[in-house]
Amino acid sequence: MASSPPSPNSPDQWQCDLLIVGAGPAGCAAAIEATRRGLDAVVIDKARFPRDKCCGDGLTTSALRQLDDLGLDPSTLPSWIEVDGFTLRSPDGRHPRLGLPREQGSFAAVCRRQELDEALVGLARCSGATILEGHELTDLEVTADGIQATANGISFTARYLVAADGMWSPTRKLLGMTVPDYRGDWHAFRQYFTDVSEQAARELVVWFEPDILPGYVWSFPLGDGSANVGFGIRRGHHHTIQDMKRLWPELLARPHIAEFLGPDAEPEGPHRAWPIPARLGELPLTRHRVFFVGDAGAATDPLTGEGIGQAMETARLAVTAICETGRRDPAAAATLYQRRLRKGMISDHRLAGALSAVLARPRAAEAVLRLVDISDWTRRNFARWLFEDYPRAAAFTPRRWHRGMFTGIGAFGDGDEQEAPAEEPVPN
Repeated sequence: MASSPPSPNSPDQWQCDLLIVGAGPAGCAAAIEATRRGLDAVVIDKARFPRDKCCGDGLTTSALRQLDDLGLDPSTLPSWIEVDGFTLRSPDGRHPRLGLPREQGSFAAVCRRQELDEALVGLARCSGATILEGHELTDLEVTADGIQATANGISFTARYLVAADGMWSPTRKLLGMTVPDYRGDWHAFRQYFTDVSEQAARELVVWFEPDILPGYVWSFPLGDGSANVGFGIRRGHHHTIQDMKRLWPELLARPHIAEFLGPDAEPEGPHRAWPIPARLGELPLTRHRVFFVGDAGAATDPLTGEGIGQAMETARLAVTAICETGRRDPAAAATLYQRRLRKGMISDHRLAGALSAVLARPRAAEAVLRLVDISDWTRRNFARWLFEDYPRAAAFTPRRWHRGMFTGIGAFGDGDEQEAPAEEPVPN
């Protein structure tokens, strides 16, 4: 049973078990997990919801399973669309289609972050957490006994703090833990388009353009008939961040991309860019009673740039560690949190990073994609691996082996479905 929401001792003073900075997917996941475990949780965010968030809007299987467990109802989100496969265009122009299982729940989906984040804020409120929008963290002190924080002139006293406040984490800055000159490991660029072709309105496509490898260009369909179109590059590899704005119209004009989007495609608004931190395990993940999660912990996947599933998983692992160590032993909680990440997500990210390095070379990328396209089995299983249906490094971490680990059902299913064969490659 969820705890009752905390009440302020006075209009300018709050006390709680857990203060969470940031009300994105990581912060909301932490709040829901905390209230389920009987903690008083308060979430502060400088933004007011709904608010736009720069993102590719794609959701992997791991992210969908997290959302399912948190209680999200996809039918309430107008732009939500399930994806049962996707097309990869290789550097030499081949375009196999990789199918995901059907009739087994959801393995991939796309949804505007503005809608998704607003829905998660609502779920966190319904769980019993207090959400304070328009409250920016301005002061922070970590003591032996707890946390003292200030936001918008309000004082907060808490046992623990979960920093779910993104790449530019104010929490990390206030604690003097920022990395000098760190601007992320990848940079992404996206723009919404309306009046896209019928194909672009329903199909997910990734283009591995030779000149931006190991990055890629994407078009992700949205359920409202529009598409999220963008590209990502690795910082310091070929193109500079300053090149991205210049490169964008040239990418859109490439015949295979322009043809896919259709002659009537129109930008819905301005393009946006954002940095992607992808070095989980290299930045400090804790500071006594403070736990960094999601982008604040640099937990984005170094291969795809996916960060939503990782954000929610790290947040819930942090809260679980706090609760399982008795709530009063921050050193034990920090050790448990870091150990679980090392045994799981950090191993997966190292493997993904290694493959990303391979894909930086066009010939190597082409060889990998030719191997993927050998058969229905290779296409289907690479798709499941890419969309994090199971841990990336599962085959190399025997402690995580279990029966059925490579054939699990997706999210939002009842578990009784049977797997259908994947589709054959179709032209893009």
